[in-house]
Amino acid sequence: MSDLKSPALLEAKSPAFVEGDPTPVTPVKRSFYRTTWWAALALGICNFCAPGIWGAMNSLGAGGAATPYQVNVSNALTFGLMVVTAFLTSTITRYIGVQWTLFFGAAGYAPYAAGLYCNNRYGNDWFLLLGAALCGISAGTFWGIEAAVAMSYPEPENQGKFLGWWLSFRVGGQILGGAINLGLNSKRNEAGAVNPKVFLVFIALQAAGPFTAFFLPPPHKVQRTDGLPVKLFVDNPILVELKETAKLFFSKKFLLIVPLIAQAVFSESFNSTFLTLHYTVRARALGSFLSAIVSILAGNLFGLLLDAKRFNLQQRARYAFFLVMGLQGAWWTWSIIINNEFRKTGAVYDWSDGGFGKGFGSYLAIAAGFQLNYMFLYFVCGTLVTEPADILRIGGLLRATESAAQAVSYGLNSLPAFEDIGASSLNFALWGVSLVPAWLVIRKIGVEYIGRAEKERRERPGLESGAASVGSSEKLSL
Repeated sequence: MSDLKSPALLEAKSPAFVEGDPTPVTPVKRSFYRTTWWAALALGICNFCAPGIWGAMNSLGAGGAATPYQVNVSNALTFGLMVVTAFLTSTITRYIGVQWTLFFGAAGYAPYAAGLYCNNRYGNDWFLLLGAALCGISAGTFWGIEAAVAMSYPEPENQGKFLGWWLSFRVGGQILGGAINLGLNSKRNEAGAVNPKVFLVFIALQAAGPFTAFFLPPPHKVQRTDGLPVKLFVDNPILVELKETAKLFFSKKFLLIVPLIAQAVFSESFNSTFLTLHYTVRARALGSFLSAIVSILAGNLFGLLLDAKRFNLQQRARYAFFLVMGLQGAWWTWSIIINNEFRKTGAVYDWSDGGFGKGFGSYLAIAAGFQLNYMFLYFVCGTLVTEPADILRIGGLLRATESAAQAVSYGLNSLPAFEDIGASSLNFALWGVSLVPAWLVIRKIGVEYIGRAEKERRERPGLESGAASVGSSEKLSL
């Protein structure tokens, strides 16, 4: 039974859940397992076990393989399939609800980890591709529904911190994976594949991932500190829902941020390939570990900016844009210089070698930039819509667009001829192309686009004064 109910159905259960009814529904004493912070923790744990561990494998450099090309092909297949399922997220969620959509979304990750294990240990290619396909079919819905939850569950003043806390778990998988791999490969100061025993731990964690979805409270049971109900539902027939999703995709405000989305995620395959080609096994393990720590620190600090009360929504959007895009341009300039040098020398570095830090620092900077871009995309998309159904739709569209960009990115990086300098230059070009279209949207945030969180923030004084009036009337009547 779906936990995404229409206003009509909710009215039959409780008037407090009817969309448009601002009556606070949170009891005086809240249950900790129904708070938004618990929801962030539950979503984070699920993220840790599924895409988090996938990221841990990817951050080893091409899934821990000796060469990146076959793994890049499998990742291109995964992301290609994710485009379809991410687009269908709102339709799927309408029938099976948030928790079961999250369960289904996490179910395909373990087969992919098993495929990497077989490829690493036995040189098996077909199972790697099968695992990649299963992962792609399920992961698109995972990405779509987690985006919708992240944009609809938290209180307005906690939106940025919610994003930072939840996404910390995604890179937390890299910390665990990097630590395990570092322990198993600390003496391997040569290029090659990582120890296959690493993947057994990854498979076990990802097999548990789907079941953690049931720790997430469904929308109608969330108890927010401001007393407002979480509104996350779709009640359209399939064809109508697909039409509405397509309509949102082709809207001017979304099409203008497509280049922004593409440049944000294109770097992942580049960074993984770069690490594989130019660093030893133990240096790659160190990279997996440190990049996660840097990303967590950067993401949570950025979350404070997104929630800063001293700035209004318009200021926060513009400051965040200048910060993220300014740093991104600097990282790609640095990367082009480094990769031009590495391409000429064909260097493979260990942490004991001179010159190790200059390329390794670039890798860490781009990893941190990926986290900042990820959070910024959620922030931007969250400001473009206010209706519950549109939050589900734009979450799916965001992840579908990301998946399409990453499918192309991994496909290009599966070609040995493309290698470092071509990838760096293309990423820099994408960054440049995205600036003007993105700014045309960013400059309207806080003016024309306010999003769900800001709408609730602006409505809250009226709700509080209304509640106070009701309380006074009750006292007078007594």
